[in-house]
Amino acid sequence: MLTAEVTVPVDRGAAFATLADGWLYASWVVGASHISGVDQDWPAVGSAIRYRFGLWPVLISDSTVVRAVDPPHRLELEARLWSIGSAWIRLTLAEDEPGRTTIRMVERAARGPAQLIPGPAQDLLFAVRNQESLDRLADLIRARAGA
Repeated sequence: MLTAEVTVPVDRGAAFATLADGWLYASWVVGASHISGVDQDWPAVGSAIRYRFGLWPVLISDSTVVRAVDPPHRLELEARLWSIGSAWIRLTLAEDEPGRTTIRMVERAARGPAQLIPGPAQDLLFAVRNQESLDRLADLIRARAGA
């Protein structure tokens, strides 16, 4: 599985705090364009973010649900992909040294016809998008930390 990765100059808790702010989701997830709602208990298991993706005027409403969480180490999501099913996403955070956290992201089709695409082909489809998402996330984390 290809893994997108980024390292930020903050501790794991500070990095996870940005993930825990569901209202920032459209700021770093490539394709998400507008957050319309975030459950109050996000990122608790079962909580959701509702958003639109695409480019105006063609916007499709959907949601992402937390499937597993172990703050500040891991967040697993199921992102619905309209009529094509959903994707499973795992974000892991490792503090390699004090004040320096590496965030890794993997994604796989979880439901729908996209599941039929072989794993290596899915890696190629998701790799560039996920790396760009993590680069955006890193910028948000740095900005929030003043780093």
